[in-house]
Amino acid sequence: MPELPDLAVYVERIAEHTVGRPLRALRLPSVFVLRTALPPVSVLPGRAVTGVRRLGKRIVLGFEPLDGRPLHLVIHLMIAGRLHWRAPGTRLAAGALAALDFDHGSLVLTEAGSKRRASLHLVAGDDALAALDRGGLEPLACTREQFVERLRRENHTLKRALTSPQLLAGVGNAYSDEILHRARLSPLQLTRALDDAAWARLFDATRAVLAEWTERLRAESAGGWPQKVTAFRPDFAVHGRFGQPCPDCGAPVQRIVHADNETNYCARCQTGGKVLADRALSRLLKDSWPRDIDELM
Repeated sequence: MPELPDLAVYVERIAEHTVGRPLRALRLPSVFVLRTALPPVSVLPGRAVTGVRRLGKRIVLGFEPLDGRPLHLVIHLMIAGRLHWRAPGTRLAAGALAALDFDHGSLVLTEAGSKRRASLHLVAGDDALAALDRGGLEPLACTREQFVERLRRENHTLKRALTSPQLLAGVGNAYSDEILHRARLSPLQLTRALDDAAWARLFDATRAVLAEWTERLRAESAGGWPQKVTAFRPDFAVHGRFGQPCPDCGAPVQRIVHADNETNYCARCQTGGKVLADRALSRLLKDSWPRDIDELM
């Protein structure tokens, strides 16, 4: 799922292409992508885009008001949704869910795979938009005190706390791994067990990782459109790098697999050398499960 750095760059590029320009047509080859009925999407053509912003992991395009209430078209990419800028009125290929047509180009929403999870919501008024907000704190716009207070509200593992949209906005599986590696903290450490020094490292790492990757992705797409929106990047420290050497200590990156998600970490840098139990694999291996990273070296 695209996270804060990718979404921030999407927002910037969409704004550059659309703000102040009227929408000419909205094409919906997949009727199921639209999850609202009122107001009808037929009110959008002819209205100009007034702004583009991020709401958690959603992208919001603002349009000129209807009956005094601003219109908001909310795009949720989920896991496999992606946005593209195409030539005006471009013919939509398989996998295209929607196209917003402007005089100078088309913003096209696609989704890979057969599952259709990406969505569009059209709502009128700021209150209706607020109802779609999961309530997470913006990590690049909060103080350390606000960050700590929010994540300590419930006693979760750090991995769960960082990825909860009710606690923190815009962080998912990939960047939570990178943040925890930078902070030298175990993904299974409980929030209420952290001391002041650990909270300081976590806050600083969260801001640094998200800001650095936003700048990197912004530079990659400078003068163009984001082409490589992915959760797996070769320059990541640990995420998606199971078995490869940690860039800081050289130990093989470890993982915990749960359902469709995978947590990657460095045992030497983050858990004092302890290999964390993987629910399925550790049960299978039982006494043969390695307890320390040195057993794998």
